Amino acid sequence: ILFGLTLFCLLHDSKCMFSFRKLWAFTGPGFLMSIAYLDPGNIESDLQSGAKAGFKLLWVLLGATIIGLLLQRLAARLGVVTGMHLAEVCNRQYPTVPRIILWLMVELAIIGSDMQEVIGCAIAFNLLSMGRIPLWGGVLITIIDTFVFLFLDKYGLRKLEAFFGFLITIMAVSFGYEYVMVRPDQGELLKGMFLPYCENCGSAQMEQAVGIVGAVIMPHNIYLHSALVKSRQIDRGNKKEVKEANKYYFIESTIALFISFLINVFVVAVFAEAFYDKTNIEVNAKCNESGSPHTDLFPLDNSTLQVDIYKGGVVLGCFFGPAALYIWAIGILAAGQSSTMTGTYSGQFVMEGFLNLRWSRFARVLLTRSIAIFPTLLVAIFQDVQHLTGMNDFLNVLQSMQLPFALIPILTFTSLTSIMDDFANGLMWKIGGGVVILVVCAINMYFVVVYVTSLNSVALYVLVALLCIAYLSFVCYLTWQCLIALGVSCLDVSCLGSRVSNNRHAVFIEEQPAYDT
Repeated sequence: ILFGLTLFCLLHDSKCMFSFRKLWAFTGPGFLMSIAYLDPGNIESDLQSGAKAGFKLLWVLLGATIIGLLLQRLAARLGVVTGMHLAEVCNRQYPTVPRIILWLMVELAIIGSDMQEVIGCAIAFNLLSMGRIPLWGGVLITIIDTFVFLFLDKYGLRKLEAFFGFLITIMAVSFGYEYVMVRPDQGELLKGMFLPYCENCGSAQMEQAVGIVGAVIMPHNIYLHSALVKSRQIDRGNKKEVKEANKYYFIESTIALFISFLINVFVVAVFAEAFYDKTNIEVNAKCNESGSPHTDLFPLDNSTLQVDIYKGGVVLGCFFGPAALYIWAIGILAAGQSSTMTGTYSGQFVMEGFLNLRWSRFARVLLTRSIAIFPTLLVAIFQDVQHLTGMNDFLNVLQSMQLPFALIPILTFTSLTSIMDDFANGLMWKIGGGVVILVVCAINMYFVVVYVTSLNSVALYVLVALLCIAYLSFVCYLTWQCLIALGVSCLDVSCLGSRVSNNRHAVFIEEQPAYDT
């Protein structure tokens, strides 16, 4: 059916409502955006989900991906309709102090994501070299990413998009190989994907479900996607052309996130089939049989196997041979390399948008990479791989806390007719978007609370309580602005915000008409 539709549209392009040629012209930004759904933090969340809950949480992964797609649609529409990305709109709409705080929060999310990618690359190099490259050496090697990115960026965005497509292909082939080799139970897989229920699940599985949502929906990715869609020339004075661009970007994003979802499913299914309910002593015996040098990672007890990116590669090698370990490491390396570059792009757009500060890409990459590498390098030198991979939990918490600073602004601005004109969110999108954001933020706050309570430190509790007061105050401010944009006019009047809000909108319209290129 797909082949026939493709052939028909190619032969009758002018009469066809859907054009594969136009879709190809708009293809690229969605695949760059989808890289964030395949970073090392996501891969670790996937394998832990499979090892702890089997196939039972696949429906959470599916739901989180669909929610991510809807949020990415809002980001793409903002960029297409206004000709500005989210950071630029925030710069025009928010007063100075909230704008600076918002920028700092997004930068924290980008740095946290960059650290996860550095960790993933370092572990991949260590596995590929059979331990000959120490973790700190792998961290230092990731500095080369700076020059690779700058080299590719010289040849234009289209070449860079092709390179990202190549890296996604490597991940699909690598993790797909593991999937075919393990041969998961397809019935259980489909049941776990489409039956929203988790039988006999406890707090560990609940925490893992929350972790999946936190890992999949990335705050800086909203800013990135709204900027990437500006790479295509669109006549914003022509509403038909704007509508068409929105349609093809949504289709492209759907395809890209579907591919990323399949890759994530490969990882979950492999660990669900092979390692769910396995004990340390079973894995230790298997690694002894295979002659693995990493047997000491698994103590001789009957506790349930705990895996991370590093141990995941080791146990694959123990059960399925060295090829499985190397192919796993290649997939992790591709995930880390590609995510690093999209993180660099995000940082560039965010800094330019919020601060009107235009740095060279070399300076920008050097700054963010230095900030990400320094703490990671210290842990790699003075601690072991368990502490290095353990940093991922903290980094997932950090990024979960930054989610409101992307989700609330994107819903706010795409709901304002003064910015989006005829393309502003309708009532259903306003209600649905508000509910989705509320649920996602509540889930991630639960994840943060669980993580903090596990630290068992009174001093940390006090510090976190003080930080939470400031954090929640700022989130409430953003929510207040969002509710006004959604049409809750009584808040505007009672808080005397109507005049300020209208003035800001008026300035925006005067400086940047909705359809002015």
